Amino acid sequence: MTPLEVIAAKRAHLDRLANRGGAAGEQEVVQVSDEWIPRPKGAVLRGLIDAFAANGVHLKASSFDALAVPPDLDITDTEAVSARLSEITFIEIKTANQPRVKAGFDGFFFALTENEIAAADALGERHRVALYNKISGEILLTSVPEIIARAKSSTWQYSVQL
Repeated sequence: MTPLEVIAAKRAHLDRLANRGGAAGEQEVVQVSDEWIPRPKGAVLRGLIDAFAANGVHLKASSFDALAVPPDLDITDTEAVSARLSEITFIEIKTANQPRVKAGFDGFFFALTENEIAAADALGERHRVALYNKISGEILLTSVPEIIARAKSSTWQYSVQL
């Protein structure tokens, strides 16, 4: 490779890994269902997390990317949300944009955070992981236990911010 080809390849690699790519993938996949909405923000998010906490389910905002809610549920109505908690599914979205990822997501390497795993444990069937292949458009709705059972390898890491 020439030096310019190396630079172009590195730029393509950095663009692929940039967080904005993941966020764009999340926005794309949320559009697949009329019942899916992006993670709320501000007071609506706080009200949702507080409603679950009042029922013994403690979640962090960073543990999900979207919600599946009944079309007739107003997510801004705290009382309605509290009354229908069992109808809300939390969705973590993992986006693949590498050509090596095959159909069925073979070869897809991604991370699950401690908060995502804890949310899956606390919510059970009300937590799903949506794997989305931006290249093929394939979506697989699965769960953390199903992912762990299917994993060919796993690497644990300790992430810190200074």
